[in-house]
Amino acid sequence: MTHYSISYTNPLTHLVTIEILIKNINSSSLEFQLPAWRPGRYELQNYAANIKNFSVADQNGKRLSFAKTSRNKWKIEPNNSNIITLTYDYYAHQMDAGGCWLDEEQLYLNFICCLLYLPEKITDPCFVKLDLPSNYKIACGLPQENQLLAAENFYHLVDSPMIASPTLTYFSFDCENIPFHLWIQGNNPLSPEKIIADFKKFTELQIAMMENFPEKEYHYLFQFLPYPHYHGVEHRNSTVITLGSSENLAEKRYEDLIGISSHELFHTWNIVKIRPKELWPYDFTKENYFPTGFVAEGFTTYYGDLFLVRSGVISVEEYFTELNTTFKKHFNHFGNQNLSLVESSLDLWVDGYVAGIPDRKVSIYVKGCVAALILDLEIRLKTNHLKSLDDLMRLLWNRFGKKKIGYSLEDISIAAEEVTGIPLNDFFEECIFGHTDMKERLSNLVKDVACILQEIPAPTTSERCFGLQILAKENRYYVESIAPNSPASYSFSKGDELLQLNGSNIQGNFDEALYIRTQNNFTLKRFGRIVQISILGEENGNYFPQHQLVFNENSDEKKIGHFKKWLHLI
Repeated sequence: MTHYSISYTNPLTHLVTIEILIKNINSSSLEFQLPAWRPGRYELQNYAANIKNFSVADQNGKRLSFAKTSRNKWKIEPNNSNIITLTYDYYAHQMDAGGCWLDEEQLYLNFICCLLYLPEKITDPCFVKLDLPSNYKIACGLPQENQLLAAENFYHLVDSPMIASPTLTYFSFDCENIPFHLWIQGNNPLSPEKIIADFKKFTELQIAMMENFPEKEYHYLFQFLPYPHYHGVEHRNSTVITLGSSENLAEKRYEDLIGISSHELFHTWNIVKIRPKELWPYDFTKENYFPTGFVAEGFTTYYGDLFLVRSGVISVEEYFTELNTTFKKHFNHFGNQNLSLVESSLDLWVDGYVAGIPDRKVSIYVKGCVAALILDLEIRLKTNHLKSLDDLMRLLWNRFGKKKIGYSLEDISIAAEEVTGIPLNDFFEECIFGHTDMKERLSNLVKDVACILQEIPAPTTSERCFGLQILAKENRYYVESIAPNSPASYSFSKGDELLQLNGSNIQGNFDEALYIRTQNNFTLKRFGRIVQISILGEENGNYFPQHQLVFNENSDEKKIGHFKKWLHLI
């Protein structure tokens, strides 16, 4: 077993002191590993950059030699010692759902960021002794007693983040005899009654759909922050959600709160348990490439909001607003022409969480969500609404998740065919392997659930007629996105700062000063150079159109019945 001790002296330095005690050593050398990535974020991390003051000693306190063999590996020679202790400081100053933070108000740790391990002992039990003030409460999914946390193994330990603070707010509810714990660090403007009522609704629905819950209890760890922020990470029996600003949570950010909470809860099945074979088990030493990110994140994104409308937490109108926001992100992203969902899943490890170069890839969250909607409607249409994506998720849970067996891309196709009763090769070829925005397929399918996918011209002249999207930042205006083969694509470059239009300084809504039938003269700043360009827009241009799903009241009763069945309105 591995024993960890965690303490700190001055919280304002943000340095956490970690000691690792290893007993019963029978090897001439040991190589300790710091994880190279974390589950829920499929890209390489550089946690070792936060480590300082590394040292090793034997049971008598004598210093032992060590060598760093790579950016996140340390080789140690025990010199016949039966017991050794590693000691180092970790800089805990990353406040998001996957980081670590120490200040005078709390200690918040994702253990995967900061704990070294011996690969040969990764399945051994782990214990973490915390040295905290006596008035600190500990929010964590691990069993605990007197500031001692116990984990089955390293996988269990690093999938169990913790927040310790004297100011934690706590309340709970039960669902299907399972306790759900809600821990809040930071200012909470919400009433427990409101949160519990809404959380219980979508929790009951998720458990009912999947037929059982995979854990004996569940912990929500919330960091309500005083500045704008939005992030969540799923774990074995918990989630960390960092959200702000806290003063807006009761109104503007409440839908974000319930949306991300529903999303992370569904991950308890989908990805934590129903997991790609490439991630079973996790290999923390290197990239774990997998082609099915659209299942892990796309399906979960789709269901996160779908559970809210089905459970009555949000209205149909609110659900359509969220769905239309997803459509805007999807259809106005030209990466659809270049990388498929499978290719973008693999490329998570390349640049999956940043914008990257223009129009290179698609988002497995956004396009994956649209693909999940399409697959749900495909299954419903082909089975006369006797089956749906719900049945596919239950099948994956029973066949793979419960048995702790990873699935392949082929397994997803086979399971979809099994649920539907017919092959869905055309869906997978277009939506999963294809370089398409899937608009025509989606437009046809939504008709069966009494809806119309409307295309509305872009609201601004610069978008509609020139193919130019502008970002306004502190009264300065920059080129944010350019539609391929539009008039703007031959005159502008991403990042250009617009200075003047037709001899006047650009300010406010410069759209009103754009000419449609004659040339427009712009003065730009491009990489420090002043550039003059002239551009003529397209009077009948249709760049950056918006797509919105609307209910068709003129649909027949059968299709309206399908609509109600899809959203559980009957």
